[in-house]
Amino acid sequence: MKALIAGGGIGGLASAIALRLRGWDVSVFEQAPALSELGAGLQISPNGWRVLDGLGVVPHLEHAVFEPDAIEMRMGRSGRQVFHLPMKTCARERWGAPYTQIHRADLADALAARLATLAPDAVQTGRVVTAFAQTDSTATLRFDDGGTADGDCIIGADGLHSAIRTQMLGPDRPRYTGNMAWRAVVPVDALGDLAPPPTACVWAGDRRHGVTTQLRAGTLANFVGMVEQAEPAREGWRIEGSKADAQAAFAGWHPVISTLIAKADTLNRWALFDRAPLPRWHDRRVGLMGDAAHPMLPSMAQGAVQALEDAWVLADALSDATSVDAGFARYFNARIARTSRIQKGSAANARIFHKGSALGRVGFYGPMAIGARLVPGLIHARQDWVYRYDARTALQDAT
Repeated sequence: MKALIAGGGIGGLASAIALRLRGWDVSVFEQAPALSELGAGLQISPNGWRVLDGLGVVPHLEHAVFEPDAIEMRMGRSGRQVFHLPMKTCARERWGAPYTQIHRADLADALAARLATLAPDAVQTGRVVTAFAQTDSTATLRFDDGGTADGDCIIGADGLHSAIRTQMLGPDRPRYTGNMAWRAVVPVDALGDLAPPPTACVWAGDRRHGVTTQLRAGTLANFVGMVEQAEPAREGWRIEGSKADAQAAFAGWHPVISTLIAKADTLNRWALFDRAPLPRWHDRRVGLMGDAAHPMLPSMAQGAVQALEDAWVLADALSDATSVDAGFARYFNARIARTSRIQKGSAANARIFHKGSALGRVGFYGPMAIGARLVPGLIHARQDWVYRYDARTALQDAT
């Protein structure tokens, strides 16, 4: 069996590895001239780490990950701590795998390196997918240069503006969420005493919030700031924003945040879009995964992790099914409820982090702070449904 995968990002590469491990022939078609990721941080929670371990990617990552001491929330202006939940020691004990922070480029490189050991010629760059076709026995990708590729199935891992999804379900517009985001990566040595804490830290504020993490064994500080804005900024990960605009968006915030922004060589900004859960993710021999199927806000740090989960479950479903169509259907049925819940949870978290009024902040963050100090296990328990999920057994669990 041969799978044609449109998109060489995290989801596409993970899908290729998962299928190759099950004996499939795989080809990955990436529109960029080279596999490359921009400087941004990811949080890989235990549910994602289990997939990376199963894929054999972990040995390629061990030099690059950072395990935060805790997950915490602070007020954006004062820096006052709302809660501090131990994570480095807790994650392995409670959820059976570490909670890690990693540079997106390092994860992409590790996935590419692992795939290269299994299928050295699997990835083709500079291939822009424009359409697909299918018969009862074959699926075909068409490219902008007039070329084609044939296989048994097509996996659309081509992101928010998926050409595969557009042909499958018709043209539509993603929903602007009313939020735009800033991101920057700065060497920790450049920040001195104002480096962010060695945690996964949410900085909450009025209609905006920030997240700080550390990457590459603690040598880099990562900042993502989300700001409510009526009109969307231009789309695209590679669009550079003005430092003055970023400083204005977080004016008066804690020196950890203002210093990160001031020291950043580059500040990128992009509009945040999502989609309502789709009614289906496949059409016979063609299926969707990752952001092509279920884009979400970054407020639960689950976007990349959900793509990893998709990759494993999809490979299992296709490999065990009596037909490609049946495999895609089983994959959708196993994943749709979970990804829809995480989409909703991510949107809800953004609202929680953006409490505008002083009364709202006291009313919500006060009980949260008390609960975290008195019964931290209950706060951890709220994440059990996310972090205990094991994609490797998802299909068996679903039955």
